[in-house]
Amino acid sequence: MNDATKPRVAPKAFPLSLDKVVPGGKGAAPGRAEVTPAPAKQRPAAAAASALLRPQRPLHEAAQDKARAVAPVGIGLDSELVRMRMVQKLRQQGVRDEQVLSAMQRVPRHLFVDSALATQAYEDTSLPIGLQQTISKPSVVARMLELMRGPRDAAPLPRILEIGTGCGYQAAVLSLLGRQVISVERLKPLHEKARTLLRGMRVDNVRLVWGDGMLGHGPNAPYDGIVSAAGGDAIPPAWLDQLAVGGRLVAPVLRGSGQVIVLVQRTESGYTRSEHEAVHFVPLKSGTT
Repeated sequence: MNDATKPRVAPKAFPLSLDKVVPGGKGAAPGRAEVTPAPAKQRPAAAAASALLRPQRPLHEAAQDKARAVAPVGIGLDSELVRMRMVQKLRQQGVRDEQVLSAMQRVPRHLFVDSALATQAYEDTSLPIGLQQTISKPSVVARMLELMRGPRDAAPLPRILEIGTGCGYQAAVLSLLGRQVISVERLKPLHEKARTLLRGMRVDNVRLVWGDGMLGHGPNAPYDGIVSAAGGDAIPPAWLDQLAVGGRLVAPVLRGSGQVIVLVQRTESGYTRSEHEAVHFVPLKSGTT
């Protein structure tokens, strides 16, 4: 029988019922069923391709959606809850200055430490930041800044000098306590590191200076508050000269085999001095490197 005389067979409709599926059809592997492919309009891949070909929304609408997107909060170290817990512990340890506590709650400390140490960022411990330097533990930062502010109202200090920028964490906190902050660091790599971190946080009222911290920073003196993150045998005379009348200076000073926090207040008639808690800071050195 030639092709012209073969009887025509109507095409199978799809989907076939199970009793119409013919196993072992022409070209099929043994034991496998041969079925007629689905029409193109019913194929999932074709439907997906069709969806992709739909006209896109105007770019300005996409930009608006992105602007309206809210970053997730409450997750991991970026959670404000983590910083709130740190501040609660500081209150329990006796810190009472609400301006200091508020500033420390706002600054993400984990951004200023090595990623390998980030999980320890909100513990009350000092952490290495390289070049044999450390970021001070939160309780010491809070206590020293509380002493520097003294019995003041919520108004920020007009001008603050920080000796020893380090990684920039305390400078970031000070930026919320003063209108202008000058921070001096003698180690160039740390100076550059702090500059990068603070620029990323868009802190615009802190001026970083690479220089000898023992000399303070005369061009912007006098200062309403001075705080040092390094301890020496005595307070350098330049710091006392650059302290404004009514200003307060806080620094660690050697006492016997350890260090204590010393508070110096300048009055119209001279200086008053008091000693406070024992602390442990890196040694104060002169020069730059």
